Amino acid sequence: MVDVARQLLDELMGRNRNLDPSASAKEVSWTDEEFCPYYLVKFCPHDLFVNTRADLGQCTKLHDDEAKKLYDDAKPCRKKNQYEEDFLRFCTNMINEVDRKIVKGKQRLLLMNSKTDGARPGVPKHQEHLNSLTERINKLVCEAEEAGTRGDVEQAQGLMEQCDKLKEEKEALIKQHDSNGWSVTAEIAASQEKQMEVCEVCGAFLIVGDAQQRIDDHLTGKQHLGYSKLRKAVDEMYEARRKNTIQLDERRVRDDDSRRRDNGKREDRKSRDHDERHNNKRDDRDRNRHRRDFRDHKERNDRYDNRQRDRHHRRDRTERNERDRGRERDRSRSRSY
Repeated sequence: MVDVARQLLDELMGRNRNLDPSASAKEVSWTDEEFCPYYLVKFCPHDLFVNTRADLGQCTKLHDDEAKKLYDDAKPCRKKNQYEEDFLRFCTNMINEVDRKIVKGKQRLLLMNSKTDGARPGVPKHQEHLNSLTERINKLVCEAEEAGTRGDVEQAQGLMEQCDKLKEEKEALIKQHDSNGWSVTAEIAASQEKQMEVCEVCGAFLIVGDAQQRIDDHLTGKQHLGYSKLRKAVDEMYEARRKNTIQLDERRVRDDDSRRRDNGKREDRKSRDHDERHNNKRDDRDRNRHRRDFRDHKERNDRYDNRQRDRHHRRDRTERNERDRGRERDRSRSRSY
């Protein structure tokens, strides 16, 4: 009880309500264990079914709006994913439990409609037993009053003890059916040949064609609104996850396409670079070959020119020698005459 009061004061006045004004307040972090993870994600299921049959009791964690804001502003991380997983698991378990209750209630309606043989027309066995106990209790009360009027106190006390035992048996029978998800209202309605149905949201038994006020009271009740909120929250979270998965798949496909295009561009660039290098090498080889051919041609021309020059020089020298010898002969003849 003290912890509950402390939690309420913390939610109303803040966690630092007892600190000295001059003292520095502790910085709030949504990752602290004292905060309710369900409340941070969306809401705490413990707050939905207060004072109903599905009451989960008081939440042991702190519901802090500042921590919830910090949680909403925080970037996705492993701890946030874990909180969401825990919230989904808890809510899904509650929904599965009420779904089993709905299936069981429908089976009970079918069973009740099929087991009408052996009972009074339009009265199920449970209601017939309750009516029998009520008649016996009323009869014993009348007999006890008569005995008391006659002054027979011992007989009156014995009759009242029997009456008390029958009352306990009646209450036990009612509680047994209530704990199994059945209600006396369903039995009475069936005895009056009213058709029943099970609420697909919270599993409560409803009378088909009942008064609009009773239907509205059921739809605005805590139990119906609580399970409706649970189902809506779970559906929204699964839908958000489905959209995120689709977006991740689309982004992955775009990344793969972009990667393939980049790889294709790199391959094209490599191919162009390879072709360019190959062409450059071929051009270099061609230039070198042309240079060699030019050099060889020049060398051949130079050698040819040298040979021609040598030939001319030899011819000139021969001709010069022959002229010199002819002059010598002419001088020799002139001297001999």
